[in-house]
Amino acid sequence: MSKVKNELEELAFRHLDPQAYEALRTEVEAKRKSTEGLMEELRQKLVHKLADAQIPIVSIDGRIKRLWSIHQKLERRKVSLDQVYDFIALRVVTQSVKDCYGVLGILHQTWSPVPGRFKDFIAMPRPNGYQSLHTSVVSERGTPFEIQIRTQDMHRVADDGIAAHWKYKEGRQGAARDEQYFAWLRQLLESQQDVRDPAEFLRNLRIELYPDEVYLFTPKGEVKALPQGATAVDFAYAVHTDVGHQCVGARVNGRMVPLRTRLSNGDIVEILRQSGHTPSRDWLTFVATTRARNKIRHFIHGEEKTRSIEFGKRLFEKEVRRFNLDKALTSDEALAAVAPEYGVQRVDDLYAAIGYGKATPRAVLTRLVGQDGLKERPPDGAIASVVKRVWGKGDAKIKVRGVDDLMVFRARCCNPIRGEQIVGYVTRGKGVSVHAATCSNVVNLLYDPERRMDVEWDKGGDAAPYVVRLKIHVADRKGILADVSSRIAGINTNIRDVEATTDADHQGSIRMTVEIADVKHLDRVIKSLKAIDGVLAVERASR
Repeated sequence: MSKVKNELEELAFRHLDPQAYEALRTEVEAKRKSTEGLMEELRQKLVHKLADAQIPIVSIDGRIKRLWSIHQKLERRKVSLDQVYDFIALRVVTQSVKDCYGVLGILHQTWSPVPGRFKDFIAMPRPNGYQSLHTSVVSERGTPFEIQIRTQDMHRVADDGIAAHWKYKEGRQGAARDEQYFAWLRQLLESQQDVRDPAEFLRNLRIELYPDEVYLFTPKGEVKALPQGATAVDFAYAVHTDVGHQCVGARVNGRMVPLRTRLSNGDIVEILRQSGHTPSRDWLTFVATTRARNKIRHFIHGEEKTRSIEFGKRLFEKEVRRFNLDKALTSDEALAAVAPEYGVQRVDDLYAAIGYGKATPRAVLTRLVGQDGLKERPPDGAIASVVKRVWGKGDAKIKVRGVDDLMVFRARCCNPIRGEQIVGYVTRGKGVSVHAATCSNVVNLLYDPERRMDVEWDKGGDAAPYVVRLKIHVADRKGILADVSSRIAGINTNIRDVEATTDADHQGSIRMTVEIADVKHLDRVIKSLKAIDGVLAVERASR
């Protein structure tokens, strides 16, 4: 799977951003030629050093980092190619764990290690079972390179997946040894049970396949591996679901800290609990692990659904009384018969749909008794306020598929523009909030797939431009702002405002607000800006 993924990424990079691909390929080729023969030279030197130390090895292989992987690192860290320490890498496969640490000692005696670049995934494996030693050193020529050291068993798991060792398990003593390989898989299956939306499950899986980890300790010394950026709440849910739900505070290394505190390697974390306490929706804004996010969503979904069922039932019963209908005509049996027409099977789910605002009491009654069975009369009370707020005019450029009377508005957090993939989310009392499918808030909002609505751009919508903010990272050189402004004006794009700043690293930042017709227009603007000499990165900023 990984090999196919790598090939697809390289091909997609080449075709979707040919200018960036070609510029990076040229730079990488120049560096490859300057280091030609270096990899074999390093490999041969390591072979001789290990032979002298009488450390048996199975193989030593080398590789040069892929273009897409390099591009991602340059974009993420805003560094130059010379600062990519794993551009060149060697992999040493040994016969035993003892030999792995022996190789590490020889490496650090032979070449100078790069501070902060050593990771021991043998002593503390990643949750998915991956084990290896990673270190970066600097060669005699001054070129940094990475070395991975592992046993044959570890290499099989890394290359073929966590089930690979079953093929070679002869000679293992008992099943206890296998537990470490499948703990991550069991946690993954547990997450799947908490998430009913397949797209959400796949998104979470992608996030947690290969995270950078921090290793934390319970007060009793048990080790917990969590992704970098994990908080005290993430740690609480890693211990147990009930510990997470009842979490009210945390001590890190004996000191009280806020729950949103980011944890560091080696921290000793103690969770303070309170019986009857429940998760807060605010936790979704800072938790880092899929497990914590799913458990919080699952709890909130249950609470939200209970409230929506009660609210929907009150609205429906009030509408029944308003039209003075026979209760036999609106019984649970009658509602169960029309529920499938709204995509649900149970009466409670139909009440929840009414409570969420996905169905109107009037529409359900019409299905039950027909339009002639309802006497027109202005709504009052609670129903009037809901109808007034939810059903009305909204964004004329977007419509809800299959529904004509729901108010729709574009979310300010991501400001979606025509042509982008979008998703709607029912907000009780406000209508349907429409987000870009890539919006970070969508991950936190969509804890309840039942409140998601299919939305689409209306082909007949007006052609008024969208206001989009861009953040452009540039080298601090004379004339760069003029070049950026003229390039945008040259593709018939109006600039509303511009703000430029510089920093001590001889780099600058340009924030610009432009008028955009659609997502294709935005893509043209971004690609045109990236082609300017001195422009390091272009990203769309939130409003």
